Amino acid sequence: MEILDTIMQWIVAPVAAFVWMLHARTQAQTTEIAVIKATQAANKEAHDREFKELRETLKTIDAKLDRALTK
Repeated sequence: MEILDTIMQWIVAPVAAFVWMLHARTQAQTTEIAVIKATQAANKEAHDREFKELRETLKTIDAKLDRALTK
């Protein structure tokens, strides 16, 4: 019985604590990754929207220049 107590104290308990620590760290990293992905998606959407507005503005400028040159 004393051997079992020693094994629990010096092997199983530290291993269990290490596994719990890894689990907690993994959960924190999973949350951070989800936040980073959401931020990246929002940034991409904003960039795409700005690029579309720029293209439309350039088309409008081009059309105005064409009209000015044809007069």
